Amino acid sequence: MLQTIVALATPLGRSGIGVVRLSGGESLSYTTRLCGEKDLNLEPRHASLKSIVDLEKGEVIDEAIMTYFKAPHSFTGEDIVEISCHGSPVLLRLVIDSCLKLGARMAEPGEFSLRALANGQMNLAEAEAIRDLIDAQTAASARQAVRQMRGEFSNTLHPVKDGLLDAIVVLESALEFVEDDLPEVQAAGIRQKLAAIADDIGRIAATFKAGRLIRDGLRVTLVGRPNVGKSSLFNAFLGSDRAIVTEIPGTTRDQIHERFVVNDIPVSLMDTAGLRDTEDLVESIGVERSRMAMADSDLVVVLIDGSEELTAEDLEILNSVEALPHIIAVNKIDKIEHGKLSAIIGSVNEGRSAEIVAVSAKLGTGIESLKNGIVTRFSPDTAAGSGFLVTDARHHDLLVRAKAEIESSIALLDQKTSEEIVLIGLHNALRYLGQITGETTTEDMLTKIFSTFCIGK
Repeated sequence: MLQTIVALATPLGRSGIGVVRLSGGESLSYTTRLCGEKDLNLEPRHASLKSIVDLEKGEVIDEAIMTYFKAPHSFTGEDIVEISCHGSPVLLRLVIDSCLKLGARMAEPGEFSLRALANGQMNLAEAEAIRDLIDAQTAASARQAVRQMRGEFSNTLHPVKDGLLDAIVVLESALEFVEDDLPEVQAAGIRQKLAAIADDIGRIAATFKAGRLIRDGLRVTLVGRPNVGKSSLFNAFLGSDRAIVTEIPGTTRDQIHERFVVNDIPVSLMDTAGLRDTEDLVESIGVERSRMAMADSDLVVVLIDGSEELTAEDLEILNSVEALPHIIAVNKIDKIEHGKLSAIIGSVNEGRSAEIVAVSAKLGTGIESLKNGIVTRFSPDTAAGSGFLVTDARHHDLLVRAKAEIESSIALLDQKTSEEIVLIGLHNALRYLGQITGETTTEDMLTKIFSTFCIGK
């Protein structure tokens, strides 16, 4: 029997309620002793108000709600007790320490979910969805996580794996029992079946672009020469005075990060140091970091001061982002005389094909248009995520590998290669698909995956 584990299932810090979770064969026994009783008599799946006592002094330290989940009808498939007490960090630490003294040990990250996987309560894809649901930044990413958690991804893969198994069985049988080559008609049928399976996997994998966007969002960097209004625009995006704004050039010397959401897509926005040649050592480091951030971003927003003539620095920055996804924002339109905006935009756009948005960071004009321009260029049709999407890079990689193995086997089949060689790729593809749901995943890989979970899950 595995040792009983304990962990805080709610975030650290003060709160109205904190939940301590025990899982393992001794969960009920430890809870009974924690309450200072001989027989706690907890009815499974019913909440009971009980006193918690200090093990050393025998004094009552809190009144808590105890909920007992009897194996196998629990999250982990083991006996679980959840102790909902008042959310004082001192009290929660005392409860956990008492459980450790009784013989429990602290849970590792994701160990509750790992035990659920080991006991057949869920598969690996469903377990990863729990992590994604906890980490969800938007309603859309939460919806996708719930769909995966309820088995939609696994159910989508079942017919794919079943079809692949059918093809493998036929080829294995031919290898064992047919002395001559596989009949032409049967070989053509298998080829057609494998091609359809590869297409299905390709369609599933193709949803990753939209899925990654909803789960991880976009990295957007604001760049421009000093005093064009980058920090003011940064604050306008967030609706708060997050960055320092002054008339002094070079105020921003390091990167400032914040996140906001546009159309259910999380955006990680970075304000950077103004790009210019400088003798100031600290500012020059900030400028170099700005250039590195540009290269690492999904999108660069180049800010131009519309109230001034284009400078050599502006042109140099515009030329440097030509090979990168970018939008040009003409700022300070509140200072531009009526009727001159079109001419200014025309001069900025000369010889360029980038989208240009006119804004006033000071008044908030054009900010929503710029936000929409940032996200729609990446996923204009699928950002809402109405269907199931692949959101995990690990899953996408395994799908791509499986498709490649099947296509390789099809090519070998066309070359009338031995069934034994053809089967190698098909078995590899089946193994890759099994790694998504955990059927063929190694222990080391499971440890790596579950290390990304929080302690209490």
